[in-house]
Amino acid sequence: MTRQSLRLSRRAALTGAAALPLASLTGTARASADMQGVGLAPWTRVKLGEFEVTTLLAGTRSADDPQAVFGLNVSDTEFAKVSKAANIPADKSQFFFTPTLVNTGTELILFDTGLNADGTTAALSAAGYAPEQVDKVVLTHMHPDHIGGLMRSGAPTYENADYVTGAVEFNAWDMSGDETFEAQMRPLAEQTEFVEDGASIASGITAMAAFGHTPGHMAFLLDSGDKQLLIGADFTNHYVWSLAHPDWEVRFDRDKAMAAKTRRRLLDMLAAERMPFIGYHMPWPGIGYVETRNKAFHYVPHSYQLLL
Repeated sequence: MTRQSLRLSRRAALTGAAALPLASLTGTARASADMQGVGLAPWTRVKLGEFEVTTLLAGTRSADDPQAVFGLNVSDTEFAKVSKAANIPADKSQFFFTPTLVNTGTELILFDTGLNADGTTAALSAAGYAPEQVDKVVLTHMHPDHIGGLMRSGAPTYENADYVTGAVEFNAWDMSGDETFEAQMRPLAEQTEFVEDGASIASGITAMAAFGHTPGHMAFLLDSGDKQLLIGADFTNHYVWSLAHPDWEVRFDRDKAMAAKTRRRLLDMLAAERMPFIGYHMPWPGIGYVETRNKAFHYVPHSYQLLL
């Protein structure tokens, strides 16, 4: 056999082997793996000084026509331009619902309860806790996606907990006749402490007025070991269409002018202090920072700063 014919024989052998199905080479047929669909882990835990802070993914859903919610006072063209620059679609959005669990070492405190009890308790269980371990439930405001998990089958979901919420917020909903408020919050009113701006709800946790989204919407400042973090709830509801554009009107903001003023005040503080915050509707896991670039606000997701 000549050298050239040997090369041709080798090439044919290799080509033929490459063309054979995997089962012919291994003797075992392998079925393709089933598609699982997109998914997210239901909890993320970081540390803040002596505190452990866990965000809980109580639910997530997509929705069409986001400009029906965000940017009510800007043109379709402007909304589309901003969305394209941020590499997100202008015709679809993803909503996240993120209660926060803070373990201070002496108390386990849950901030907000999700749309329903099942979503939040499932994430809580995945994170290693049981509802009966929660010592205190703090409500930032009374929208259904924040109080919807307070009760289950007519009984408190967090049976051993005390409750805290803003006095202004509770009073604003007290005579509203809202069905979710009546079913979820009203049965717990006598067990609830009503607080004002600046109140200490636990050692190292301070209430902050963040009115506008609702009449008495509250944020909460965590302070432990010279580290701070803001549980911002709904003071800003989207990392582009609200945070990066704080003057864009949001459908669910009760007082839109006040909400915009609150956004700017808190975003200024977060950027100046380089303070992390948790936003209830920020991209999962809901933890990030605020930077100013060319006098504009920009959201920076948490990477590993709070893992160290």
